[in-house]
Amino acid sequence: MCDMSDVASAQPGRNSGSGERPPEDSSESAAAGVDAGEVVAVVGAGAMGSGIAQVAALAGHETYLVDMVAGAADAAVERLVATLNRLAEKGHLSPEAAGNAAARLHTEQDVEALPPCGVVIEAIAENLGAKRALFEQLAATQSPETVLASNTSSLDIDAIAGDVPHPGRVIGLHFFNPAARMRLVEVISGARSDEAALRRGEEYVRAWGKTTVRCTSTPGFIVNRVARPFYGEAQRMVAEGIADAATIDLALRGAGFAMGPLELTDLIGQDVNLAVGTSVWEQTDRDPRYEPTQAQRDLVAAGQLGRKTGRGVFTYVDGKATDAVPDERRARELVGGPVRTDPVARTVAMLVNEAVDLVARGEASAADVDVAMQLGTNYPRGPIEWGREIGLATVAAQLAELDAAYPGGRYRPSPALTSPPNPTDSTDPIDAPEGA
Repeated sequence: MCDMSDVASAQPGRNSGSGERPPEDSSESAAAGVDAGEVVAVVGAGAMGSGIAQVAALAGHETYLVDMVAGAADAAVERLVATLNRLAEKGHLSPEAAGNAAARLHTEQDVEALPPCGVVIEAIAENLGAKRALFEQLAATQSPETVLASNTSSLDIDAIAGDVPHPGRVIGLHFFNPAARMRLVEVISGARSDEAALRRGEEYVRAWGKTTVRCTSTPGFIVNRVARPFYGEAQRMVAEGIADAATIDLALRGAGFAMGPLELTDLIGQDVNLAVGTSVWEQTDRDPRYEPTQAQRDLVAAGQLGRKTGRGVFTYVDGKATDAVPDERRARELVGGPVRTDPVARTVAMLVNEAVDLVARGEASAADVDVAMQLGTNYPRGPIEWGREIGLATVAAQLAELDAAYPGGRYRPSPALTSPPNPTDSTDPIDAPEGA
């Protein structure tokens, strides 16, 4: 179960691409920070696991792709070899680099057949029971020094580790899809994760050309937590009759977002987007901030999942929306008006609120939150930076107005918007000026 980590990264902009071409620094020479002789294993031969395996093999590692379904890993490697050959044909890789990477790809059907590895990255379905069983197998067959990483986008790292011996080696390495292109990796620490394992995980993925951010194992981590209001506010404004979906999308695109939130949920898949939102809501004890909308539940119940079914918020023919016709005049009227009916101000206030709250809880630094939201979602700027530009007091006032209009807790302002940081606190002060 993924959200921004899976499909939303297909938005046009700095992170877009075919999913094949590797980042410019993803090469054998980029692996100087780690020993390229260390074996890497990836468990799960789906799109995400295959992409991670491609990155590791290009960086010089003997890479094992494991899938318990007979033939799945072999088929995935065949596709990867074809991808590498296409990259060479297009001049994105030298034929030698493509051939060497292909030769480093190996398959297994059982993790017990793996050789000793430096890191094993799990990329199977978002099922806690299946992940726990897999990590028990890995813990029993790999050295205590092997980093055991989960690519989960929403599950708790400590829950995944369960009762495995040496639980400090279990961390999260949350890649974003397509893994071969997307620069961001969230490095997730459970309560029992060792700092040495976290640093080692960071060293691997940085050597593979990725940018890392740190987060505790909080529901949704950074990206899938902070991004929730981007969808929820748009859905609520449409339900309230403030404007139609295409007009709300137009207003948000006008603020610099690469895609509007409603067309984006159709691209992601309404079922996928709802599943992640529901997961965050359930893991936060049904906090009203994250409650999914009835409108989205109705779409999913009706099988109207977006582009993949031909109908979601919009109707699609050959992948193009046929009824996404915005009212440009109405969009101009809304932006700059009262916060309740301004799609930009309302959405940004909620994004800022979510971001500063996450930082205030000590779950991530302000700098990492901004990097994550720009690289992981292609937002025009980070929410902390945006909040500083608007003024945190202004954001707090906007939220107080929304909270009065819609009582119930969804719009409660974070105390961090109005309370100065503790001067003895070593975390990033939210309201520090840029460059401080």
